[in-house]
Amino acid sequence: MLKLYIGNKNYSSWSMRPWVLMRQAGIAFDEVMVRFDSFDADSDFKRALKDVNPVGKVPVLVDGDLAVWDTLAIAEYLAERFPDKALWPANPQARARARSVCAEMHAGFTALRGACPMNIEASLPEVGALAWRDKPGVRADVARLETMWGGLLQAHGGPMLFGDFSIADAYFAPVCMRLRSYGLPLSSAVRAYVDRVANLPGVAAWVQDALAEQDFLDFEEPYRLKR
Repeated sequence: MLKLYIGNKNYSSWSMRPWVLMRQAGIAFDEVMVRFDSFDADSDFKRALKDVNPVGKVPVLVDGDLAVWDTLAIAEYLAERFPDKALWPANPQARARARSVCAEMHAGFTALRGACPMNIEASLPEVGALAWRDKPGVRADVARLETMWGGLLQAHGGPMLFGDFSIADAYFAPVCMRLRSYGLPLSSAVRAYVDRVANLPGVAAWVQDALAEQDFLDFEEPYRLKR
């Protein structure tokens, strides 16, 4: 049985990606929750991962004696391990485009990620409004999402970015959570896509678990003092 090590579902956007991918695709796995306490070298979090992942981060996928870390590496491993699940688009050009936008997410959108950390439980439109007003990088990142998602939805006819659910949708699911939590302005077409992602069974299950955690980690929430 595959094991997936993850962090807090309310906060851990990188953990969300492979969890949602596997749950939505019907790939069986055991979840191992490693709750955040801090990211110091002597933290319980780091100690719990020291024998699983040499870099001490989540997510980590364990398959027998093999440990795979980094979200994109996990996604590629799952696509090869379960070819019948069609995790990437079948068309070679669409598949190349899907890999491109996932890699862009992996390395980019730093302004949006920095100003609007994932916090599923919270409703933070006032924080989002300030970020939108004062941070041109946030506006630029959302504009890029508008162009990317709008173009893909139009090209492939929806409901997901490449027609059917794929790794790309799992990859952008945490971004959809950010856009909702911070109330950032979106076009009607892109907002409809965000809502469709939120309603996917795999995403809805993650959100339900995140809301049940009832954690408050001040180092994850510099913008408020309590829940």
